[in-house]
Amino acid sequence: MTLNKIVKRELEVAFSRKTQPIWMRIIKYILILALGYFLWRTHWFWITFTSLLFVSLCVHFFYRYKTNGWTKSFGGWKYHD
Repeated sequence: MTLNKIVKRELEVAFSRKTQPIWMRIIKYILILALGYFLWRTHWFWITFTSLLFVSLCVHFFYRYKTNGWTKSFGGWKYHD
């Protein structure tokens, strides 16, 4: 699989309307922005940022592993209808 196909597939999953409802995306981005606003210019900002980045990458790669690159259903992701 070429790098272009991998990136295209990742973007399809990331921006798919089937993965998260719109209300959840709105709440998620409000929380991310609020957390960034309140922690900006504190010593907790980078600790929180790197911790959340690490956890989100672990969850992402775990789902990629369990779904064989988003081609098999697992957990909350229903690839086949």
